[in-house]
Amino acid sequence: MGSFISVSAQNVSIDGRLQPLLNEFFEICKTYNIDYYDKLFQLESIDVVNTLTVSEDGSTLGMLRRNEQGKVVAIDINWMAQLDPEILKVVAFHEFAHYFLEYSRHVCDDCGRIMSVVNSSYFEIVRDWDNRVKTLFENAPVYLNKQQIAKIGSTQL
Repeated sequence: MGSFISVSAQNVSIDGRLQPLLNEFFEICKTYNIDYYDKLFQLESIDVVNTLTVSEDGSTLGMLRRNEQGKVVAIDINWMAQLDPEILKVVAFHEFAHYFLEYSRHVCDDCGRIMSVVNSSYFEIVRDWDNRVKTLFENAPVYLNKQQIAKIGSTQL
């Protein structure tokens, strides 16, 4: 079992192996003026787990776990993603984006983007990391909604 960091009194358990990636993600959120703080404390955990599907036919490397009411309560990353730090980074950012950037869907099946269903080359994404992250954030539903609201607000002045 990995090390856990409990964030403040709200008791969000964050696996220490994911904390640096989460910190990096949040720094980028600040750059795009995307709020994450309140959403973070609605979670129970952000964890590396051994409960996700692993098989020859395909493995689930990460997912948002929901309660009976359908509310997201955890971000789970498959232990297998840790086998390579670059894969872990892509998988973690993918799952963080589902939750914090409000990507309810994947953008494609296997197109070399962080939000694709499958990535046949994680290393290609990492080699072009800055551009891929820029695309991830600038196409994020939460960011596009903020841009639309700002546009509407400026036309009403």
